[in-house]
Amino acid sequence: MPYSVDYFNARVRTEIERWPVGMLADYARLVELLIEFGPDLRMPHSRSMGEGLFELRPRGREGIGRALYCYVIGERVVILHGFVKKTQTTPERELKIARKRMKEVRGG
Repeated sequence: MPYSVDYFNARVRTEIERWPVGMLADYARLVELLIEFGPDLRMPHSRSMGEGLFELRPRGREGIGRALYCYVIGERVVILHGFVKKTQTTPERELKIARKRMKEVRGG
């Protein structure tokens, strides 16, 4: 059964849609894989960030993007936050935003 992908809010979707075209194309491909494989999607496409938070790992000639997401009841994925990565590690600030939103989505 395919998974559905929703966005935390319209701003998250808009931020991701503003990514450079190469990263956006890879992101679209990864979302298709996420819809098909759900939690079975692993490295190098997706990685667990702990506590139910995951990252999609799109890349393009222009750089590297990250879309942080979680699963909610049923076959539903919520994209919580997206950003263009500028450092080797995922910044703690970006993780905090996603974790706060995940709590909200899960009713906590």
